Amino acid sequence: MPVHKELPISMQSFSHIISENCLYVDKTEYVHQLAKSRKLYFLARPRRFGKSLLISTFEALFKGKKELFKKLWIDREDTWKWEPFPVILLDFNAMPHRSPDELNTVLNFALEEEAAKCQIELKTPFAATKFRELILKLKEKTGRDVVVLVDEYDKPVIDFLGKGEKALKIAAENREFLKGFYGILKSADAAASLRFVFITGVSKFTKVSIFSELNNLDDLTMQEKYAALLGYTHEELLQFFHGHIRLLANKLNLSCDETVEKLKTWYYGFRFTDNRVMVYNPVSILNLLNTFTFANYWFETGSPAFLISLLKEKNYYLPNLENIEAVRDTFSAYDIENLNIEPVLFQTGYLTIKDVKEVSSRHIAENIYVLSYPNEEVRISFLRHLFAAWSKVDNGKSARMIYLPDHLDNGRYDAFFDIVKSLFASIPYTLITNRDEGYFHSLFYMMMCGSGIDAVNEVLTGKGRIDLLIELTDKVFIIEFKCNQNAGRAISQIKQKGYAEKYRGEGVKVILVGIDFSSEERNIREWKIEELNLQT
Repeated sequence: MPVHKELPISMQSFSHIISENCLYVDKTEYVHQLAKSRKLYFLARPRRFGKSLLISTFEALFKGKKELFKKLWIDREDTWKWEPFPVILLDFNAMPHRSPDELNTVLNFALEEEAAKCQIELKTPFAATKFRELILKLKEKTGRDVVVLVDEYDKPVIDFLGKGEKALKIAAENREFLKGFYGILKSADAAASLRFVFITGVSKFTKVSIFSELNNLDDLTMQEKYAALLGYTHEELLQFFHGHIRLLANKLNLSCDETVEKLKTWYYGFRFTDNRVMVYNPVSILNLLNTFTFANYWFETGSPAFLISLLKEKNYYLPNLENIEAVRDTFSAYDIENLNIEPVLFQTGYLTIKDVKEVSSRHIAENIYVLSYPNEEVRISFLRHLFAAWSKVDNGKSARMIYLPDHLDNGRYDAFFDIVKSLFASIPYTLITNRDEGYFHSLFYMMMCGSGIDAVNEVLTGKGRIDLLIELTDKVFIIEFKCNQNAGRAISQIKQKGYAEKYRGEGVKVILVGIDFSSEERNIREWKIEELNLQT
């Protein structure tokens, strides 16, 4: 792919990307596989993952715009007939939805606009019945079955979550309205007039919710063969962006291999199925290659305030966000009146599948899914937001944590703990009164991860559990926390449990760190460092 292909920054229209000769990562093999069937499909993916572009691609395909697909897989394969079908496109990104009445009004308007394009007059007053009327009249007028495309079907619901009881009531009312609206697709005469239906969103609501009437939807969300339908695989990154990667490498004064490894660390790792296929988020890759700067592009496109409120409401122990274990049913347990943290974090993209373990016995055969942060962009950004929410430390003061990795790596322990203690000291008195070891532990963990340090919480060993483990290039820090005791006792526990033995002969420095928090002083009272010689 020549480097002169422009990057499609902020473009979500397939027609626009192709007509402007911008770079398009060819997903038309998947599009063809889906479009050739007469099915109703559903796909949930996090925000800014290319759902709107996919919907736009289906729209161009079913409208028979063959010229837009030249030199793409579907054109080379030459099996698609390029017959135009009537298409109804409903994009909830652009629709006001502050109440069911407003939803009914804007959907009425959208359906009438679609009807006007084909000189069709609609007579029914309500959006749901108007939807059915439009499907039937399009089929009658064109003699062809109708394609229905719905983008972000759940936006009128999820936009109101985490904003209090009044907003939750609106979410529930909008959900009931949408349940009746989408139920039209199941009615006998409308269903007989459909060629293809594709619905996207962020959430996957329980079956008793929005899609209870639409039980013939084929849910692609966790199907292995569509693991790479959205997002860029590593192979696609190398194939379509190698010219841009070369420019980035020159800008950073790195080799292409070094640049790709940094890309993987920062932006790779989203996995949605049992299949080991992982993808990059398109927003992050496109903006990085456009600006030549590693930053939090995907994370900054949306606020996690709702998730932070939910975590605080559930009093969730934040270090446990890494390596959560869940069963498959967990991922569809999305009920707005009783939200569970794990499916919400997974569906919104803040956690992803890191491993799949098969548990099999004579009683049960089931997979256990291990969830964790997909990459450094999400991990660092999310934990910085969590630290700010839990500590109420202003951004100017919390920005000092970026110095922590360098101080730790270079043995400047006094400077390291000076910053940590100053951050604890900045926490308002009312937030930190009567807190236990777990609270201090959580905040320390968030400081480390928010600074970019790769800290792992509660690491199991043969003799116990390490409170916190930090592995740098040539040194390892084994950290034990105490509260209202002493740092020396923490060091002694590390030795007694033999936590450092696994590093014997590994060629790295092993440094034991004991930290004692004082609930009275609301800060670190004492810390001790001891370096072990495990080279023999």
